[in-house]
Amino acid sequence: MVLENGEVFTGKVIGGNESGTYGEAVFFTGMTGYQEVATDPSYRGQIVIFTYPLIGNYGIQDYTSQSEEWQANALVIGECSEEGYHYLSKKSVMNEANNMNVPIIVDVDTRALVKCLREQGAMGAVITTDLDGVDWSNYQPVDEYPFVKEVSTKQIETYGAGDTHIALYDFGHKRAMIQELTQLGAKVSVVPFDTPYETIQHLDVDGVLFSNGPGNPKQLEHELHIYRKVASVYPTFAICLGHQLLALAFGADTKKLKFGHRGANQPVLEIATQKVDMTAQNHGFVVDDETIGHSEMQVTHVNINDGSIEGLKHEELPLFTVQYHPEASPGPKDSHPLFHQFFCIH
Repeated sequence: MVLENGEVFTGKVIGGNESGTYGEAVFFTGMTGYQEVATDPSYRGQIVIFTYPLIGNYGIQDYTSQSEEWQANALVIGECSEEGYHYLSKKSVMNEANNMNVPIIVDVDTRALVKCLREQGAMGAVITTDLDGVDWSNYQPVDEYPFVKEVSTKQIETYGAGDTHIALYDFGHKRAMIQELTQLGAKVSVVPFDTPYETIQHLDVDGVLFSNGPGNPKQLEHELHIYRKVASVYPTFAICLGHQLLALAFGADTKKLKFGHRGANQPVLEIATQKVDMTAQNHGFVVDDETIGHSEMQVTHVNINDGSIEGLKHEELPLFTVQYHPEASPGPKDSHPLFHQFFCIH
């Protein structure tokens, strides 16, 4: 694994393509949840390093995946279990990597690798067997790649049959979001990321959820006028990338973190109640706190570790957003009540 700064980390490749895989090198700090991480569309285009040294010991289950395919370009692991020791395990991580044609590098010094990324920031990386053949000019910068177009649904899909109708703008949603909404009695219409306001109006929805997703939110600046109009008319809840997009739509700006928040152990403070939730997160960009004063949004939550913005609400509209994942998958569900709060604003 060759980093953009020239550092090289060696290991053994199992599963998938053995050479030429490119992506943004990032790290995930959770002890469990590797299947959800591999299948989360927010990890599209990334090479994910797991900080926990042993991955794969409980195998792969049928019900845990957050999408139909592995979204990460590659996984980097200290030690990968050859079998899944769990009664619901259907296959091993190694077998699934082969099925999905996604490489896994094992026997890597992940501690040293993560230290490098923490000190120098997330960066491009190439998995290769030819050190002399790496030409960085062949690779488009990850932040410039339109990943949302790849992972968003191409047509409207409907789930559930409840009395409350929710439109879910799909920037790379996780299945757990639909499950949470349908369990609360909603009918959910998943719509493409570029769905015009008139289509939402025709669907006759009661509220709108803007989902998580991969990449730089400014890749979708040309759609912000649609998101602003929709959120100005319907009760709205936004998560992760959706949170960043609505912040942009209502006058704030975004910026990139040095190495992002990716894990299941991020402490978030709700300012009004002084309550702290442990949260699941996966993002490299945040809302720029220096621009909130020029927007129509107010800060509701902050990250205790670095003070970054974790939640917003509109000054007047029934609109609120969070940077983290209340549906977890993987991670704690301390903030699960936010879905109930969303239903209460209809």
